[in-house]
Amino acid sequence: MGRELETGLLRSFVTAVRAGSISRGASTLGVTQPALSQQLRRLESVVGRPLLHRSPSGVAPTRAGEELIPYAERILSLSAQALTETGRTLTGHCGVGLLEDLAASRLPQALADLAGLHPGATLEVLCTSKAAMREAYETSRVHLVLDEVPDLPEAPRWTVRRPLAWAIGPGVDLRADPLPVVLFSNTCAWRTAVLAAMESSGRRWRVAFESNSLVGVQAALRAGLGVGALMPANLEPSMVGHDTSALPPLPDVELGLTRHPRTAGDPLIDAVETALRRML
Repeated sequence: MGRELETGLLRSFVTAVRAGSISRGASTLGVTQPALSQQLRRLESVVGRPLLHRSPSGVAPTRAGEELIPYAERILSLSAQALTETGRTLTGHCGVGLLEDLAASRLPQALADLAGLHPGATLEVLCTSKAAMREAYETSRVHLVLDEVPDLPEAPRWTVRRPLAWAIGPGVDLRADPLPVVLFSNTCAWRTAVLAAMESSGRRWRVAFESNSLVGVQAALRAGLGVGALMPANLEPSMVGHDTSALPPLPDVELGLTRHPRTAGDPLIDAVETALRRML
């Protein structure tokens, strides 16, 4: 029999990457840390390559892990959707507002897969400024908004905490004084987390680069201009695998979802909300 990727092993891998550590991943899955570690080693044995960089501060995907993540998340999403959507036909329109960092992850692919199962449905994904997102929500162009809790247009239906991870550009000296940091220029949990961590640890720092966009921050990190904070799913291979013990720990961020009250009972929007919750 040839090699096969078990969905249980893939779920363990994706959960560990999302959580940023094996201990947090084990807690999320309701298993012991040794049990999760064993499952991750089994998956690495099947794939034939190391999938995670392991360090005292947590885990981050290797290059092979980065390559596997989109396939793993899509397999898990399709498996869940096949169990719930088979036999149903959904129609209508659903607008989804996403935080840019989430739009750069695998969420759009999950939504595309859902749309593929229901060709009569129209999905629209919007990534824009906070003011424009609020206007789109108030005019019912957007029905679901997934963002940082303080930036949601109204109180969230549900929330989830996700870790941030240090992204370290190639050649950056973590002992530098002051330490060069790459920041989002707009006020957000990512910027606040980096600066609060530096201040609480007594580390001196200097701004090496600022950008309003994830693409700009990633480009600066890729170029080796400094260190920054990203969601684990948005880390690139060149930014991980470093010993981060010289850096202070980063807090989790709280994400939430708001749903327009006029969409209660809409089957399409119910299905989209369920897909978003599964991915997070």
